[in-house]
Amino acid sequence: MADGLTIGQAAAFVGVTVKTVRHYHRLGLVAEPERDSSGYRRYRSDDLLRLVQARTLAGAGVPLAEVGDLLDADPERFATALDDVRHRLTERIEDLIARRDTLHRLTHGDRALLPDRACAVLDRFADLGFSSDYVAGQREGLVLARALIPEIFDNFLTQLERSLDDPESVELTKRGWEARSWDPDDPRIEELASALADKLLADRALLAMPAGFQNRSDAASRYGLVNHHREDQEPSIARLNALIEANLRAAGIDIPHQ
Repeated sequence: MADGLTIGQAAAFVGVTVKTVRHYHRLGLVAEPERDSSGYRRYRSDDLLRLVQARTLAGAGVPLAEVGDLLDADPERFATALDDVRHRLTERIEDLIARRDTLHRLTHGDRALLPDRACAVLDRFADLGFSSDYVAGQREGLVLARALIPEIFDNFLTQLERSLDDPESVELTKRGWEARSWDPDDPRIEELASALADKLLADRALLAMPAGFQNRSDAASRYGLVNHHREDQEPSIARLNALIEANLRAAGIDIPHQ
């Protein structure tokens, strides 16, 4: 081995491809050895050591553009640079874990767009006997609420959680869903709207709109897109919601309206 190794042998010994060795040469990470009398470049122990060091750093996630400086750094700078690389790798790992979790949640459709607390509310609706169509509508509403009116999303979830803890509220909500098949002028809609508004008014603090949201020029539009989602398909539900909002405004609740 006194004459050294060919590039193919050096690559095999180090555990990389010949193409990688040549790439390291082009980047200046490893100097090209001198040619022997036969015109071949011969790699000796110092060259292999440099190749192993470069391969190890690159394999650990150090960008190739930084490997050369690290190989030539003093011990203190080397340690500092590795800490920086470790920090960046940790951020990448956290990002990849978050992406993996999102892919897992995608098996539940729009739940990928909702936090666990909201998903638990949807599960409770299903457990309490609400139809899959109703739960799907609530899921869409929660996705819209989180995106369009995040300022009141937590209060909205609390409101839903408390209503699901109240058997009377659950029954009223189920009647509200049944009302979609009623005639929009059915007098029962007014009675139901009054009862549902009373339930909401029991937790007035949850109905308050944050000043930051109310002061937005598009507050009414955002709120309307969420609160009146799907109404164009169900005229009786549109009337029920309009009456509930009217009752809340009459009770002094400042609800945005277009």
